[in-house]
Amino acid sequence: MINRVVLIGRITKDVDARSTTSGISVVQFTVAVNRNFKSANGENEADFVQCVAWRQTADFMKNYVRKGALLGVEGRIQTRNYEDTNGRTVYVTEVVADSVQLLESKDASTRRGYEDTSSPSEPQDDFFETSKKLVADDDLPF
Repeated sequence: MINRVVLIGRITKDVDARSTTSGISVVQFTVAVNRNFKSANGENEADFVQCVAWRQTADFMKNYVRKGALLGVEGRIQTRNYEDTNGRTVYVTEVVADSVQLLESKDASTRRGYEDTSSPSEPQDDFFETSKKLVADDDLPF
């Protein structure tokens, strides 16, 4: 059986970073993914996919990913449920991200109007700088 998801889209807001009681990092985020067709009135439509990332992937996102960033997300679909304060069962379907990659440079995000006003808490390494150069703006389909 196979349960794999690959998404390319923009993060809708800064990540919601937390730690579990045992100290494991976790972030929750939403990725807006454009549909391949336009609506009847000619507008682009998007799906807003709920995602969660754990441990090193969560730490990476907390430090480097900001609202509007173009992301590649690879993971699996997971469903869970819990009981709310009124005793009703709430069902949640989300993508558990195994891998998250930034697909454009900070400069490209700024040009598109997604200003990054915060600075990462850790300095960026050589691998990060090299990975930013791997995707050119004219290679992206949107």
